[in-house]
Amino acid sequence: MEITPALLWLLAVALVLGGLAGAVLPALPGVPLVFGGLWLAAWIDDYAKVSVFTLVVVGVLGALAFATDFAATALGAKRVGASGKAIAGAALGTFFGMFLGLPGLILGPFVGAVIGEVMALGSLEQAMRVGVATWLGLLFGTLAKLAISLTMVGVFVAAYFIP
Repeated sequence: MEITPALLWLLAVALVLGGLAGAVLPALPGVPLVFGGLWLAAWIDDYAKVSVFTLVVVGVLGALAFATDFAATALGAKRVGASGKAIAGAALGTFFGMFLGLPGLILGPFVGAVIGEVMALGSLEQAMRVGVATWLGLLFGTLAKLAISLTMVGVFVAAYFIP
């Protein structure tokens, strides 16, 4: 069975859409899926409409999305003096929260950071501040990752349709 260009385009679009969902949902590798879909779309046309240079720009944006996501979460926690246990708790809360749907994704990092900070310092007041700051960092990191992922798509679309 030969894979037609139409099937390849469907796969490329599915990868990009899955990647955009993954920019928000931690269970999916969002940025790599977006990049993979865009690379596939460029490859389908043998890089005639989208150059390798454009794909490098899109790849650099993808790397920036990763860095921004991690930095925002860490800076949110660090700003209020979070302990290493709070940061680890936020990561674990994010992981386990994804199995509980949207409420788990929203509350998991907060609860994990609070538990980690209470274990480290025993202060519930400080733990609550750390939990909120960590959650806000995670939220802003996710929003930045989504915005950069959409920018990746925008750069690709502009290169594809503007000669």
